[in-house]
This record gives sequence, structure tokens and C-alpha cells, in this order.
Amino acid sequence: MTALIERFLRYAQIETTSSEDSDTSPSTHCQHDLAALLARELEEMGASDVIYDRTHCYVYAQVPGQGDPIGFIAHMDTSPAASGKNVRPRILKAYDGTDSLLRPEDFPELLSHLGEDLIASDGTTLLGADDKAGVAEIMELAAWYLAHPEIPHRAISICFTPDEEVGRGTQYFDPKAFRAREAYTVDGGKLGIFEYECFNAAWARVRVQGRSVHPGSAKGLMLNASSLAMEFDALLPPAERPEYTEGYEGFYMLAEITGSIEEARLQYIVRDHDRARFEERKETLRRTAAYLNEKYGQGTFTLEMGDSYHNMADVMRDHMDLIDRAYAAARAIGVTPSSEPVRGGTDGALLAEIYGIPCPNLCTGGYNFHGRFEYASIQEMEASLQILIGIAAL
Repeated sequence: MTALIERFLRYAQIETTSSEDSDTSPSTHCQHDLAALLARELEEMGASDVIYDRTHCYVYAQVPGQGDPIGFIAHMDTSPAASGKNVRPRILKAYDGTDSLLRPEDFPELLSHLGEDLIASDGTTLLGADDKAGVAEIMELAAWYLAHPEIPHRAISICFTPDEEVGRGTQYFDPKAFRAREAYTVDGGKLGIFEYECFNAAWARVRVQGRSVHPGSAKGLMLNASSLAMEFDALLPPAERPEYTEGYEGFYMLAEITGSIEEARLQYIVRDHDRARFEERKETLRRTAAYLNEKYGQGTFTLEMGDSYHNMADVMRDHMDLIDRAYAAARAIGVTPSSEPVRGGTDGALLAEIYGIPCPNLCTGGYNFHGRFEYASIQEMEASLQILIGIAAL
């Protein structure tokens, strides 16, 4: 087993689940367990200027080299969508499609991995390849160049962030500690896919105020908040949900609904790559709330909404040399590169928007993120590491 895979398995077993319900930074204290380990390992391998932010749980480090540094970023937390506690990774040697958890009939992409060695969870938790595969690959990148100082390469800046999965990965990011003015997030999936476009993203919360009356005398009087909440959702375009969209198509996603007769709440995420259509989607939510307030009385529906991040393509247009460099590194090891839009977010979107740091996203070899069916290809992880080494090379 290679050092990269040993490293990944070690990291995957450390619980780092973030929390959307926490107002602390980091959102969960367990993320410090991995951060402290990474800081210690960076110091032991000889990285310079290692900084462990013990308050907000960021780790920074430098690998000496030539010229202005190139940055590599990955997040330490795992999604709260599935348990990340007591992760027990297992290796499927020469995957043949017969595993009871990872079945090609459920996930056709698995057919492209026949004969490869896959890492999966035991089916009770997620695996954590998102983004501990990226973390492990960056750590091995650092170890490679620190062990081979005779090989010319650019100076390398490293940052590991908390809370990316809950949208707060850059909240306390320190650009002075990071140093690099151009970087990559190592937070993608399929080998050879490089991403420099992402959604414009917003959140929306709808509160529905009902009126409870005894059902025996409710006619013309009761306002059932739960029913009204479902009416709100039914007025949004049903074909514009995540399960019916792909590529550059945007969506409305009902992330959570709770309610009773007296009060109900809906939480949405809103996404679109095109900024004009993104603004139209937010306006649709406003019009829907206004229409229902007109129908049921002002104050029945209260809408709160805010932007989360914007499409990093606006910054990347002037920095496509970063993509050219990644393409060249992939071709050098026999991988055919291509680009796809990110149907999600990365720390890179906010780094580009807030700090002006162009930050496209690189592949890691992980798949089926955020659930029990997550897996990673060992061969693709090893190739992803070679792409990182090639990007930093002179």
C-alpha cells in the first residue's frame, strides 16, 4: 500500500463532520483532531512556516521553491448529510461489480472502474473522500517535494480549511498566512476533470404563519400552515429541481420542511450558473410569497434570502493559464483532461470573489460524495497526486 493510501485511510477514520446548526467556528470541535495531526505531520516532514489556527481550525504551511508560490487548498470537514463517526474503510481489490453496496446497476459509473482497487465505507457511514482524498494528496505533494529538493518546482502554499460543507470554509481564511495569489482547490471527483465555473448560490427561508381552529368548526377559519407550505413549494417549477437538472441547468431545492397547523418553515437552496437567471430565480421566490400573502393575508408568508457565493468564472476568465497548466500536467501522465461546471460550491468561489485569488478545482478520484455509497479509486487518487506534482513542477 502506498504512502498516499495509508495517509488517506488514517485521515478518513478521524471524525470531522461539520454542523449547519452550530454558530461556533469551527462548527464542530472534532475538526481540530485532524487539523492538529496535519500541522504536526507538516512540521515533521520539514514544511516551513506551519501555522495551526487553534481558534478557527485552519492549517497553513509552505514548501520552499522558486518564484511566487502556487497554492493548494482542501477542506477537512465532511458533510453532515451522513454520519462521519466510526468510519471503517474497506478496500475492494480488483473491483468486479459484485459488491453488495456498490452495484453498477445503481451507479453506472462503477463500470468504468472494473479491475481497479476501490476504497469504500462499510455502508454505515460516508467514506470522507470529500475532501480527505484532497487533503491526503496535498500532504503527499508536500512530502514529495520536501524529499526531493533537487527537483525544480514552484514554491507551494498549503491551506486546509474547516466547515466548507456548511458554506463557511473561508470565513476566517488568512490570505497573509496563505501567501499564494493563485491557487487550486483539490476537491473534485473524476480523474481528469478540472472545474473553473460554479453556481451562483443563495439560501432562502420561508416562515408560514397559520391559524389553528378546532377541525369541527374550522371551515372558513383555519389556516393550516403545513398545507400552505406545500402550496408554496408546488408553485415553484417542478422540473427545476436537482433531480431533474444537469450541466449548466439551475434549480430550486427544498432542503428542509417542518410544520404544524400553527406554523411551518421551509428552507431552500437556489442555484444557477447564469447570473441573470439566478436573479430571476430569487425574484420568483419573492413573487410567490407576495402572491400567497395576497391570497391568504399579509404576514402569512415571510421570506428571508441571501447570497452564499457567486460564479468564480468571472475571476477565472483572466487566469485560464491555471487550467492550461492542469491540462498539461494531466496529458503528461496520459490522462485526457476536460472541464465541467461545478454543480456545487468550493472554497475557491469565495476566495476568488472576496480575495481575488483565482482558484479552479482539481480532481481527487472520489465519487458519490455525501452518502453511504461514497467511494474512491486508488488508481485515480495516485494519478491525481501526479497531476499535482506536475502542476507545481518547473
